[in-house]
Amino acid sequence: MKNKLTYIIDDDKISVKLMNIIISKNRFCEQIDSFYNPQFALDTLKLNCTQNEKLPDVILLDINMRVMDGWQFLDEFIQLPIKKDISIFMITSSIDPFDIEMTKKYSVVKEYIMKPITAEKLNKICSQNLFFEIIIFIS
Repeated sequence: MKNKLTYIIDDDKISVKLMNIIISKNRFCEQIDSFYNPQFALDTLKLNCTQNEKLPDVILLDINMRVMDGWQFLDEFIQLPIKKDISIFMITSSIDPFDIEMTKKYSVVKEYIMKPITAEKLNKICSQNLFFEIIIFIS
């Protein structure tokens, strides 16, 4: 077990189910909260931003979503008065150089990792010992 709470923010229910299975099977965290709407996740973060124990250790965030994309989420997220250390790992199927360059604009993004998430990729993230709050998925 590497962290207590993980958020999954993705509007694709199949992707969320698969991530839940892989994360649970690999004992990556104690609890997973899933959000199919990134605004609901932001609202929850805003509500708890001064209470570190209620904040997730990891957020798995898809970029291409209908309501709000991951870049918009990040723009709002970085404005929150969260004191907890945040590291972002982007996990993506995108090979678009624009997406890679966009990650460099966010100091909270630590690494860009290709999708799909696997046990090996979870272990790689953990072994870097940068332990993180946010992992971002780009569809």
